[in-house]
Amino acid sequence: MIPNTMKAMLLTGHGNIDKLVYRDVPTPSPAPGEVLVQVTATAKNNTDRKAREGLYPTQKGETTSFQMGGKPTLIFPRIQGADIVGRVVAVGDGVDRSRVGERGLLDFNIYATDRRDINLTPDYYGHGADGGYAEYVALPSDQFHVVSNEDLDDAQLAAMGMCSYQTAMHMLTSSHVKAGEQVLVTGASGGVGTALIQLCRIMGAIPYALSTAGKTAALQALGAESVIDRSDMENFVERVKAATGGKPLDAVMDLVGGDMTDRFIDAMIFDMNSRETYPRLSIAGASGGNISEILWTRIYLYQVQIFGVSHGTREEAEQLVEWIRGGQLKPVLHGAFRLSQLHQAERYFVNRSSNYLGKIVIVPDSQWEEHGASWSLEKGI
Repeated sequence: MIPNTMKAMLLTGHGNIDKLVYRDVPTPSPAPGEVLVQVTATAKNNTDRKAREGLYPTQKGETTSFQMGGKPTLIFPRIQGADIVGRVVAVGDGVDRSRVGERGLLDFNIYATDRRDINLTPDYYGHGADGGYAEYVALPSDQFHVVSNEDLDDAQLAAMGMCSYQTAMHMLTSSHVKAGEQVLVTGASGGVGTALIQLCRIMGAIPYALSTAGKTAALQALGAESVIDRSDMENFVERVKAATGGKPLDAVMDLVGGDMTDRFIDAMIFDMNSRETYPRLSIAGASGGNISEILWTRIYLYQVQIFGVSHGTREEAEQLVEWIRGGQLKPVLHGAFRLSQLHQAERYFVNRSSNYLGKIVIVPDSQWEEHGASWSLEKGI
């Protein structure tokens, strides 16, 4: 029986973790074309923190979340959490009742149009509509994709959520990465980074990871050709040459920005005579700083192509689901926290240790023993 109220973590405004309040709220009902999902696991993404702190400015000095559609969609209070896994417990009008009981994974986008090949005003569940940091959520039936793989538990499936994997795929497709090309993946130990490494291998590209030396074995096991230590960037180009056999990188998938951007460009342009394609810089994050100082002459004289990436398309989401179902993509799950311990999870995420790799998932307290306890990060923290 579906209860009238549910536990949820509400974001009540821009600010620190004290803006996240755990309380009872009404259980949603599915509208026409929707399914009601009982949430079993939701992956945590850095975008949750950045939206909470208002770190998506499009002008200097702003404290805001993004609003590419022309008006703000992050309305408080909001339930965050984009990468949702759970089971259908009810359906709205127009949805076949046979879907009740299905386990699925959400394509997290709120699409402005029906186009399958483009997404110009990206928004997502957990930002422009309530997400998965709750016991139940109402979602579009056509975006809740069935994944019945018995080898994946719910927490592992959530770790393969679209926020990271679709962003990674869109970085690669936007910059036209193809088989045989040498690609640098920055921020390689996070959700998007680990997704990029796997997707490069599926596409036949050769990924090089920028991370710390202690993560070399894990990243190579995931598919990285080699790992370049980010703790020493003084001789970065020389270390790239050593890794690639003296060849420039074909493309860089950048999640770092800041002062690093110029060095990434250096690693693509040091020998233009040996290149067969234009240098490409695909950007989907700025963890190292939101402002990079670059000589524009370096961009246009070396014909560096720059691609800004946010989210992805319906076509890409559906392809990713097929790869998940087929076992080509593997989860990289770091661990789990209860929903009521989201403050603790946020602190852990910001202050994570050097052994951090992959995703953290958040599990409703009512689902903890079945879907979260075996992945617990709560003990000893």
